[in-house]
Amino acid sequence: MIDYLIGVDGGGTGTRVRLAGPDGAELAQASGGPSALARGIDNAWTTVDGAVRDAFANIGITAVPRASCAIGLGLAGVHNKDWAAAFIAANPGYAALALDTDGFTTLMGAHGGKPGVIVAIGTGSVGEAMLADGTKVEVGGWGFPAGDEASGAWMGLRALNHIEHVLDGRAEGRAFAREVIDFCGGSRDAVQVWLGKATQTTYASLARFVVAHGDTDPVARAILEHAGREAAAIADALDRSHTLPLALCGGLGDVLRAWLPAETLARCVPAQGDSAAGALRMIRRHLIRTQQ
Repeated sequence: MIDYLIGVDGGGTGTRVRLAGPDGAELAQASGGPSALARGIDNAWTTVDGAVRDAFANIGITAVPRASCAIGLGLAGVHNKDWAAAFIAANPGYAALALDTDGFTTLMGAHGGKPGVIVAIGTGSVGEAMLADGTKVEVGGWGFPAGDEASGAWMGLRALNHIEHVLDGRAEGRAFAREVIDFCGGSRDAVQVWLGKATQTTYASLARFVVAHGDTDPVARAILEHAGREAAAIADALDRSHTLPLALCGGLGDVLRAWLPAETLARCVPAQGDSAAGALRMIRRHLIRTQQ
């Protein structure tokens, strides 16, 4: 018997959990560190389980009753089918499990399970659409550094390349470059050390400098304008007819609205819910289908 539903949104920066009753009514929320599958299957489960435990603790339950829980997870890295299979195989005891990309659960949350388009922009990026006939379409989501256009990591990589040019004397450095250089250690040698340890998440940590200087620095502005064009291209590829509602989601979604081409911005609608809410909707749909 399923007494609890759990929706999980797990990415390269953090994990968000929503706990609900069997009717979908929300009971509690919790959050944790990154649970992207690229960080390791065991690490992903440890983070997810910890956040789930915190959510139950918020309603006074100290031990997670996994045998009476159905969990839906939208995780970064599910595109890698080997990782996805390994994650499912490592299920620590949840009675039912549904797994998809964090892009798909974002789509489910943004449009309430109805047809629509999302471009999710955070540490990484991906575009998802559900067409009127129920067909699912995906664009992007290839991962960093080969893809993830317009994402925080994508912006950070370009900011890092800029300070390399500044440190070499190949480009003029302004306040934007100085702040990024200081953040990365303050010198050429320190930046080399930073590069040797850098991950997708640490590159994404530089995006805030790009955003902060977008109105004052030509390099930061160019990065944001390019990001806006990339987000628009993803949206166009998902819905050539421009008839479906479009939501920009993720931690950088609202930021990029200001840098979208006007015709793309005109199509945007507010998201109805987030990825964790979409994961809850996904596990409820999974249970209904399996019980038919």
